[in-house]
Amino acid sequence: MRHLDLQCVTDESVPGAGDFERWIAAALAGRREEWEMAIRLVDESESQTLNRDYRGHDRPTNVLSFPAELPEGVELPLLGDLVICAPVVRREADAQGKTAPAHWAHLTVHGVLHLLGFDHMDSVEADTMEAEERGIMAQLGYDDPYQSELTPA
Repeated sequence: MRHLDLQCVTDESVPGAGDFERWIAAALAGRREEWEMAIRLVDESESQTLNRDYRGHDRPTNVLSFPAELPEGVELPLLGDLVICAPVVRREADAQGKTAPAHWAHLTVHGVLHLLGFDHMDSVEADTMEAEERGIMAQLGYDDPYQSELTPA
């Protein structure tokens, strides 16, 4: 089973379910055959509330990951939930000189890796996670997400 529950509660332009499913599948390739997850696309107010309540940061953020916490012995393909803030994604893509699809793909891949247990709390974890992201993004046909396309003036 592969199932995405895509919830869109923003007026911003966002990718379609097929795009998200492709990005999720790329992030899970070789890791999981079956998966189930939700992605909620939100505006800044909801992102800020969730970021404040769950991470202690009182500002909107690009992506929040909520891994599934299943009881011991329960085996389901449930990964968890991602919350992606559409206005933040748009602003970051513009500021970083990236296309909107490339940035959406990167944040989706980044969030899925968090659902799998990847993190970037120290430099070793960050290097490992970023290497995974770079490889997945290259397989999807996107440039290195950590290289800005903007050149200094």
